[in-house]
Amino acid sequence: MKLLTIIGARPQFIKAAAVSREISKHREIKEIIVHTGQHFDANMSDIFFEEMNIPLPHYRLDINSLSHGAMTGRMMEEIERIMLKEHPDYTLVYGDTNSTLAGALAAKKLHCKVVHIEAGLRSFNMTMPEEVNRILTDRISDVLFCPTDMAVENLRKEGFEHFSCSIVQCGDVMEDAALYYADIAENRSNILSNLGLCTNGYILATIHRAENTDDASRLTRITNALNKIHKAIPVVIPLHPRTQKLLVQHELTLDVITIDPVGYLEMILLIKNARLVMTDSGGLQKEAFFFNKFCVTLREETEWIELVTHGYNKLAGTDEEKIEAYTTFFLDSPFVKRHSFYGGGKASEVIVQTLQKGL
Repeated sequence: MKLLTIIGARPQFIKAAAVSREISKHREIKEIIVHTGQHFDANMSDIFFEEMNIPLPHYRLDINSLSHGAMTGRMMEEIERIMLKEHPDYTLVYGDTNSTLAGALAAKKLHCKVVHIEAGLRSFNMTMPEEVNRILTDRISDVLFCPTDMAVENLRKEGFEHFSCSIVQCGDVMEDAALYYADIAENRSNILSNLGLCTNGYILATIHRAENTDDASRLTRITNALNKIHKAIPVVIPLHPRTQKLLVQHELTLDVITIDPVGYLEMILLIKNARLVMTDSGGLQKEAFFFNKFCVTLREETEWIELVTHGYNKLAGTDEEKIEAYTTFFLDSPFVKRHSFYGGGKASEVIVQTLQKGL
């Protein structure tokens, strides 16, 4: 069996690391990795291959810094060329980026089976490029691996049971990766001591989503809230270069601990040892839960409804009062994990076993 794996952004490297590790146990499966180059900064891309022992890509396309249409079109063109050369049995795509959609479209038009890992997620916000990408990718996929029961239910509500596809609840490969790499991270990084941080003595925050950073009023409210919270407990932010540029552009100052973007292992350590997490990221909301941390989400909606429903996550949007109130509430609350939503670290095993059956 030959698998063509398309990756291009940080979360995809992490997911691919978990699945590739399981694939490597099966000699009858050959995996060909294509890195589109969507994340091109070394701190955001190459470091993940090095520290996570992901097999180096067979193809690097270096497609980035383009508009959505131009980027997706260029990726399709190059992925199609590779597919015509390699003739894979399946094309694996992860998540909801432009790389995801480009890989799925290129494969489908060449009649190659499309496997979507992390299928069925919905924010119900069609202004998000990620929502458009995931919906279109789901619709043309042959095998849809869903991380949660809610994701399966979303597909059923959209009529996928009547389409020519297989829906499998496999669990979340991000949990596989988090559990596997947590111990490795402890032995490889001194980031906490280097920053003078102590366990449970700081809040980890990230801001990167365009809807928050491109809008001056939204970014201002987030900045104001974080600056106020930092006066009570240190706030640490690995700051994306794009966010830094927009802070300068909007004449805003973050009076918190800002650091350069970090690799996955260091991020795992920062999450694991934080008091709580604040983010507009999708993946970080789950990673907080994996390590028994509450999360204040700087968005109006989330794909991880189960975390909100059961009280592990609160949606604050960019409302300063909500951000501060939810943070105070979580700081005063003990974290008690009463649920297991994401498969317990067995998702990659289910994925590979399912593909071996030839669905």
